[in-house]
Amino acid sequence: MRDHPYGDDDTSDAPHPDIWTGRATNRLQWLLALVGVACLALGIELAVDPSWPSGGAPLVMAVVGCIAAGLLVMFGTLAFVHVAVKVDKECLEIRCGHMGLPRRRIPLSHVVGADFAPTVTPHQWGGWGYRWRPGKGTAVVVRRGEALVLQLWDGHTFTITVDDAEAAVRVIRDRLRPGAPNAAH
Repeated sequence: MRDHPYGDDDTSDAPHPDIWTGRATNRLQWLLALVGVACLALGIELAVDPSWPSGGAPLVMAVVGCIAAGLLVMFGTLAFVHVAVKVDKECLEIRCGHMGLPRRRIPLSHVVGADFAPTVTPHQWGGWGYRWRPGKGTAVVVRRGEALVLQLWDGHTFTITVDDAEAAVRVIRDRLRPGAPNAAH
């Protein structure tokens, strides 16, 4: 799914809207969430039908383990089904999942540059989700594909997989230029 707020004929000289929005979705995460639901259902089934042959302690451990694993997998994957990015005149905001959590706001005054990455993979970051790697920075990776890479004033980078990342880079770069009408103060 692509979000092109200014159309396909956008050029770097054209004025940008006050707010740019983009998002990326990973439908495969729904399948992983179903695995979490299955673990949760198994835990509930074991708790309701306690015909466990080994006694009470193993049953309690199995029930608690299945329910905990199911909740962790289900909510952990649903938090990264999609990411939404919003760039306004003052900051960039990243919201994950349907509840918008985790969320991060980065003031444009903390951004020194923005680049386009044509292909970012979950493998490069150690999986899907909100990631940190020493020497590489922080990332929100919800799918394989194009990404926005921010260089922050403290030397760190922040990478976000988002559709139409090139447009986001143009908007951010325009706002970072000194004297630009939409530049962050």
